Amino acid sequence: MKIVRVQHEGTTLFGQWRADGSVDVFHGDPFSGWGEPRGTVANPHLLAPVVPACVIGIGLNYRDHAIETGAKIPERPVVFLKNPACVTGPYDPIRLPRKLVSTKVDSEAELAVVIGKAARDVSADDLMDYVLGFTCGNDVSARDWQKEWGGGQWSKGKSFDTFCPLGPCIVTPEELGDPHLLAVESRINGEPMQSGNTKDMIFSVGQIIEFLSADMTLLPGTVILTGTPAGVGMARTPPLFLQDEDTVEVSIEGIGMMRNLVSG
Repeated sequence: MKIVRVQHEGTTLFGQWRADGSVDVFHGDPFSGWGEPRGTVANPHLLAPVVPACVIGIGLNYRDHAIETGAKIPERPVVFLKNPACVTGPYDPIRLPRKLVSTKVDSEAELAVVIGKAARDVSADDLMDYVLGFTCGNDVSARDWQKEWGGGQWSKGKSFDTFCPLGPCIVTPEELGDPHLLAVESRINGEPMQSGNTKDMIFSVGQIIEFLSADMTLLPGTVILTGTPAGVGMARTPPLFLQDEDTVEVSIEGIGMMRNLVSG
């Protein structure tokens, strides 16, 4: 099943994405129950497929990315938080911050996990009992606020409005299959940036959820960004940061592609 969230006639609805691009919408939602059908939307405007209870990022979870940034390979998951208000849709603009100006905004393609029910002290072997599905994520990051002016904390530089595109859909585990065998790619203005595979993650999805849920409840709707492969803009020579009117594409095998225009 491919779950989407759409704006239709002034109402926000959850639905199931059909192969022809239309959406069967419902009165309920995938967390509390779908409820009765409301009909089919032929030309849906797709929103982010979830309004997160929390957005948790995992840093340095690909060995090649840790190496390209000069970081030590972590012994346990590196955790940071993003403000849930930074989430935006799969085709909506990424806005460069202009009050706290950043000239080093970067893009990070990531597999995102959506938690379907409250999870605490979960075993890695039982993770699929708690996962609603998987979607594409872009952990947009203002590197200057992350690394230079954040006082050693990452959250501000990763939480500006629109700094977390999600979508276009949530693919349920039974449809997606093994989440550790997926190609993850990003492009800027059509030029390849990142090309990785989730098989190269240092910590698996199960290990991440087991670690995060230890003594800490993950609420339904929590989004976990599982890390990004090598190829980010800050690691290039010279560095390549997002500019006004750039187009950023993030795609993950079996899920789909997001396309976001950068707005200054």
